[in-house]
Amino acid sequence: TPIVVDAGDVARYLKRRRFHDEAADRTSVPGVATGLAVTGVGGDVLFVEATSMPGESGMTVTGQLGDVMKESAQIALSYVRSKADQLGIDRADLEGKRFHVHFPAGAIPKDGPSAGITMTTALVSLLRGTQVRSTVAMTGEVTLSGRVLPIGGVKQKVLAAHRAGLREVILPLRNEADLDDVPEAVRAEMTFHPVDDVAKVLDLAL
Repeated sequence: TPIVVDAGDVARYLKRRRFHDEAADRTSVPGVATGLAVTGVGGDVLFVEATSMPGESGMTVTGQLGDVMKESAQIALSYVRSKADQLGIDRADLEGKRFHVHFPAGAIPKDGPSAGITMTTALVSLLRGTQVRSTVAMTGEVTLSGRVLPIGGVKQKVLAAHRAGLREVILPLRNEADLDDVPEAVRAEMTFHPVDDVAKVLDLAL
């Protein structure tokens, strides 16, 4: 006799839920982007949150960050301010606002030039009121002119994205050759977007 299991029976058979689509949960509101990092034990998925509030213009950055990442955040905000018109952002939304960029995994020290495009995407997502696509992770540094600079740890970062169920990765064009280090079985399940300009990152992510 066939046994029918429907949605209401799943919890009874499998008990409490052990796995969650964290990227989908986190990016369900504007202002959150999914980045990738290298830690002492390999690659990891890193969420970046951005918000704003009335106050003196400027930025607060939190989450146990080193000086390089704090500078990246300032560059990201300066890029957004300088390119607001091209980015479809109302300049009035930038005036009289203090921005806060936060990396929620506060117990893990973080530094290095690889989260610039993630911070830029989180800020633009916030200012446009548009969610970041939940299937996309990204890594890359950004310059004031919007160039995307290469980073390290591509293999570890791609493997971390794959483990987390993310199937698209945006990375710097100059890191495209590093994808050869990623196991072929993983590469076959993923889509990669090598880019050299942060405007392309935003087109892909938002």
